[in-house]
Amino acid sequence: MRSLLFIALLAALPAGAQDIAAGRAKAQACAVCHGPLGLSSQPDAPHLAGQSAIYLSSQLKAYRSGARLHEVMAVMAKPLSDADIANLAAWYAAIRIEAHAPN
Repeated sequence: MRSLLFIALLAALPAGAQDIAAGRAKAQACAVCHGPLGLSSQPDAPHLAGQSAIYLSSQLKAYRSGARLHEVMAVMAKPLSDADIANLAAWYAAIRIEAHAPN
């Protein structure tokens, strides 16, 4: 059921929005803080791997518009097109991470 919802949500994105390869290429600029696979290399930067595409898209658009404030992210998001944001979101959402609860 959850995977069907995800597929339906991806289908609702603009054409070309599911270009994971383009998102991976664009994400090279994000790797300094968020790591090459979306696993943060800095304690004050969140992990992006495995986040939902909808969440990532909305947050990047909020940084781009100034609705969400962060000095570095405002600069990084400002030049992104809607297609760039969709591709980045698709890339990070496609990365599968595994969590294990402690014993």
